[in-house]
Amino acid sequence: MAELNVGDKAPAIQAKNQKGETVSLSSFLGKKVILYFYPKDNTPGCTTEACNFRDNYQSLVDEGFEVIGVSIDSEQSHQKFISKFELPFNLLADEDQKIVNDYGVWVEKNMYGKKYMGTARTTFIIDEEGTIAHVIKKVDNKNASQQVRDLYKS
Repeated sequence: MAELNVGDKAPAIQAKNQKGETVSLSSFLGKKVILYFYPKDNTPGCTTEACNFRDNYQSLVDEGFEVIGVSIDSEQSHQKFISKFELPFNLLADEDQKIVNDYGVWVEKNMYGKKYMGTARTTFIIDEEGTIAHVIKKVDNKNASQQVRDLYKS
Protein backbone atom coordinates (compact mmCIF):
# COMPACT_ATOMS: atom_id res chain seq x y z
CA MET A 1 0.00 0.00 0.00
CA ALA A 2 1.26 3.45 -0.89
CA GLU A 3 1.80 5.85 1.97
CA LEU A 4 -1.32 7.71 3.01
CA ASN A 5 -1.17 11.49 3.11
CA VAL A 6 -3.25 14.42 4.30
CA GLY A 7 -6.18 14.84 1.94
CA ASP A 8 -6.47 11.14 1.09
CA LYS A 9 -9.73 9.32 1.76
CA ALA A 10 -9.26 7.16 4.87
CA PRO A 11 -9.38 3.47 3.94
CA ALA A 12 -12.57 1.73 5.10
CA ILE A 13 -12.32 -0.22 8.32
CA GLN A 14 -14.56 -3.00 9.49
CA ALA A 15 -13.10 -4.93 12.41
CA LYS A 16 -14.01 -6.50 15.75
CA ASN A 17 -13.49 -4.52 18.92
CA GLN A 18 -12.69 -5.89 22.37
CA LYS A 19 -16.32 -7.01 22.82
CA GLY A 20 -16.47 -8.89 19.52
CA GLU A 21 -18.67 -6.15 18.02
CA THR A 22 -18.03 -5.07 14.45
CA VAL A 23 -16.88 -1.46 14.26
CA SER A 24 -16.74 0.39 10.97
CA LEU A 25 -15.04 3.72 10.41
CA SER A 26 -18.02 4.91 8.34
CA SER A 27 -20.21 4.85 11.47
CA PHE A 28 -18.15 7.79 12.81
CA LEU A 29 -18.84 10.15 9.89
CA GLY A 30 -19.65 13.55 11.36
CA LYS A 31 -16.98 13.18 14.06
CA LYS A 32 -13.25 13.68 14.00
CA VAL A 33 -11.59 10.31 14.62
CA ILE A 34 -8.24 9.83 16.32
CA LEU A 35 -7.19 6.50 14.81
CA TYR A 36 -4.05 5.44 16.57
CA PHE A 37 -1.95 2.43 15.65
CA TYR A 38 0.26 0.89 18.30
CA PRO A 39 2.50 -2.20 18.38
CA LYS A 40 1.27 -4.29 21.33
CA ASP A 41 -1.08 -4.34 24.32
CA ASN A 42 0.51 -4.14 27.79
CA THR A 43 3.92 -2.92 26.67
CA PRO A 44 5.36 0.19 28.33
CA GLY A 45 5.12 2.69 25.45
CA CYS A 46 1.73 1.45 24.29
CA THR A 47 0.34 1.54 27.82
CA THR A 48 1.61 5.11 28.30
CA GLU A 49 -0.04 6.22 25.05
CA ALA A 50 -3.35 4.46 25.80
CA CYS A 51 -3.47 5.90 29.32
CA ASN A 52 -2.82 9.39 27.96
CA PHE A 53 -5.82 9.03 25.66
CA ARG A 54 -7.81 7.59 28.61
CA ASP A 55 -6.93 10.49 30.89
CA ASN A 56 -7.97 13.02 28.24
CA TYR A 57 -10.82 11.02 26.70
CA GLN A 58 -13.77 13.03 27.99
CA SER A 59 -12.28 16.36 26.96
CA LEU A 60 -11.44 14.93 23.50
CA VAL A 61 -15.04 13.71 23.12
CA ASP A 62 -16.24 17.16 24.24
CA GLU A 63 -14.09 18.63 21.45
CA GLY A 64 -15.77 16.38 18.86
CA PHE A 65 -13.23 13.56 18.65
CA GLU A 66 -13.67 9.80 18.90
CA VAL A 67 -10.63 7.69 19.87
CA ILE A 68 -10.00 4.28 18.30
CA GLY A 69 -6.88 2.20 18.89
CA VAL A 70 -5.69 -0.51 16.50
CA SER A 71 -3.14 -3.28 17.01
CA ILE A 72 -2.69 -6.81 15.71
CA ASP A 73 -3.56 -8.21 19.15
CA SER A 74 -6.66 -10.38 19.67
CA GLU A 75 -10.02 -9.33 21.11
CA GLN A 76 -9.10 -11.22 24.32
CA SER A 77 -5.82 -9.34 24.63
CA HIS A 78 -7.68 -6.05 24.14
CA GLN A 79 -10.24 -7.06 26.80
CA LYS A 80 -7.47 -7.60 29.36
CA PHE A 81 -5.68 -4.37 28.38
CA ILE A 82 -8.90 -2.34 28.67
CA SER A 83 -9.84 -3.95 31.96
CA LYS A 84 -6.39 -3.47 33.50
CA PHE A 85 -6.13 0.21 32.54
CA GLU A 86 -9.85 1.17 32.43
CA LEU A 87 -9.70 2.35 28.81
CA PRO A 88 -13.01 3.94 27.72
CA PHE A 89 -12.59 3.61 23.95
CA ASN A 90 -12.63 0.89 21.29
CA LEU A 91 -9.55 -1.15 20.51
CA LEU A 92 -9.78 -2.96 17.19
CA ALA A 93 -8.29 -6.42 16.71
CA ASP A 94 -6.39 -6.54 13.42
CA GLU A 95 -5.10 -10.10 13.66
CA ASP A 96 -5.07 -10.56 9.86
CA GLN A 97 -3.10 -7.29 9.51
CA LYS A 98 -5.53 -5.88 6.93
CA ILE A 99 -5.92 -2.48 8.60
CA VAL A 100 -2.21 -1.96 9.33
CA ASN A 101 -1.48 -2.83 5.70
CA ASP A 102 -4.28 -0.59 4.34
CA TYR A 103 -2.89 2.33 6.37
CA GLY A 104 0.74 1.58 5.47
CA VAL A 105 1.91 1.15 9.07
CA TRP A 106 2.98 -2.55 8.83
CA VAL A 107 6.69 -1.98 8.28
CA GLU A 108 10.09 -3.56 8.65
CA LYS A 109 11.59 -2.68 12.00
CA ASN A 110 15.07 -3.19 13.38
CA MET A 111 15.89 -3.88 17.02
CA TYR A 112 19.40 -4.78 18.15
CA GLY A 113 20.29 -5.62 14.55
CA LYS A 114 17.35 -8.03 14.16
CA LYS A 115 14.88 -7.14 11.41
CA TYR A 116 11.21 -8.03 11.77
CA MET A 117 7.79 -6.81 10.64
CA GLY A 118 5.73 -4.75 13.07
CA THR A 119 3.36 -1.83 13.50
CA ALA A 120 4.81 1.67 13.22
CA ARG A 121 3.27 3.78 15.98
CA THR A 122 1.26 6.30 13.97
CA THR A 123 -1.80 8.46 14.60
CA PHE A 124 -4.22 9.47 11.85
CA ILE A 125 -6.77 12.20 12.46
CA ILE A 126 -9.71 11.66 10.15
CA ASP A 127 -12.11 14.54 9.61
CA GLU A 128 -15.90 14.50 9.72
CA GLU A 129 -16.11 13.54 6.01
CA GLY A 130 -13.72 10.58 6.29
CA THR A 131 -10.65 12.32 4.88
CA ILE A 132 -7.22 12.18 6.50
CA ALA A 133 -6.70 15.60 8.09
CA HIS A 134 -3.38 14.92 9.87
CA VAL A 135 -0.78 12.16 10.23
CA ILE A 136 1.44 12.01 13.31
CA LYS A 137 4.44 9.76 12.70
CA LYS A 138 6.53 10.82 15.69
CA VAL A 139 4.07 10.07 18.47
CA ASP A 140 4.93 11.36 21.95
CA ASN A 141 3.39 8.60 24.08
CA LYS A 142 3.13 10.75 27.21
CA ASN A 143 1.50 13.63 25.33
CA ALA A 144 -0.38 11.89 22.50
CA SER A 145 -3.67 13.71 23.07
CA GLN A 146 -1.90 17.08 23.34
CA GLN A 147 -0.19 16.41 19.99
CA VAL A 148 -3.65 16.06 18.46
CA ARG A 149 -4.95 19.22 20.18
CA ASP A 150 -1.93 21.22 19.04
CA LEU A 151 -2.92 20.54 15.42
CA TYR A 152 -6.25 22.29 16.03
CA LYS A 153 -5.02 25.40 17.84
CA SER A 154 -5.74 28.55 15.89
